[in-house]
Amino acid sequence: SRFETCWPALMKDSHGVIIIFNPELPSHLKEIEVWYSCFVQQQPLLDSQCLLVAHHKPGSAGDMENLSLAYPLNKLKLIHSNLEEDPEDVRMEFIKYFRSIITIINESRDREEMSIIS
Repeated sequence: SRFETCWPALMKDSHGVIIIFNPELPSHLKEIEVWYSCFVQQQPLLDSQCLLVAHHKPGSAGDMENLSLAYPLNKLKLIHSNLEEDPEDVRMEFIKYFRSIITIINESRDREEMSIIS
């Protein structure tokens, strides 16, 4: 893509990656593999630092339960967002995700400080 030259700047010092995609577009299912490879695996970030959001457009009859992603994407936390129906659920999932990222950052900072001390 024409933005690939910007990716290193976007990735620098990032602690988490949220990938939002339209599950009804087969091309998106292929693209998220590329995003995962570039932004998570090559950094490297833990899988727990990545959140997948399958976003369903208003009125779309997408099957929210039976979205099966291939390995390695099936290891990631996946939430479905449909802001017409349940924005509160999505908000709670985002809060949980951000809390987990903060925990990871704090733990790695603690480890760095301990290694400096010892």
